[in-house]
Amino acid sequence: MSVPRIRWAVIGVVLLAAFLVLGRLVSHQPLAIDVTIADGLRGQYTRPAGKVAGVLTDVLGPVLPFVLGVILVAVALRTRDRTGLCVRLAVVLVLCRLTSVVFKPIFLRQRPREYPDLSYPSGHVVSVASTGLVAVLLCAWLAPRLVRWALAAALVATALSAACRIVLGVHWFTDTVGAALAVLGVGLLAAAALGLLPVPRDRVPAGADAA
Repeated sequence: MSVPRIRWAVIGVVLLAAFLVLGRLVSHQPLAIDVTIADGLRGQYTRPAGKVAGVLTDVLGPVLPFVLGVILVAVALRTRDRTGLCVRLAVVLVLCRLTSVVFKPIFLRQRPREYPDLSYPSGHVVSVASTGLVAVLLCAWLAPRLVRWALAAALVATALSAACRIVLGVHWFTDTVGAALAVLGVGLLAAAALGLLPVPRDRVPAGADAA
């Protein structure tokens, strides 16, 4: 493994460790910042802000990884020499998305209000952040000129998804922070292991399937 790839893997390990430490800290009781934000927004889910958040969270949620999955399949079918790249990106997407499925039963954190399912990390934020990370990687390999736009969109969508879940009162603030840490940690580790990071500076679409 090359030095740059090791560097990305180390960053992933650090972020994943931060996610686990945070999960341990909040698994038994919320942090002061969680309580302050939750109290300040209490009852908003029944008001206009909550109605808007409810609509947005239907879009910025678990549906996005499936949409990106379809896009990856389409890209792979359109140009066969990109199949390997798309498969590796799909693996990263699945591993990132699984973080909420795997870790919620481990931390067993309860929601701010009565609501089905566990709380840490936020599944909606995990979905959006996973989609955003893989979309950025896809652009980095196939359309480098779009990376900045993809990164900006990913950051805005993830932050908006987090805000919606908090306004709806179904997640603590640290649930959303943990979701971002989990996705970045697992995503960077997986991307480095699969040869997706670092992206060669001279990468062009015609050579996107090279390791």
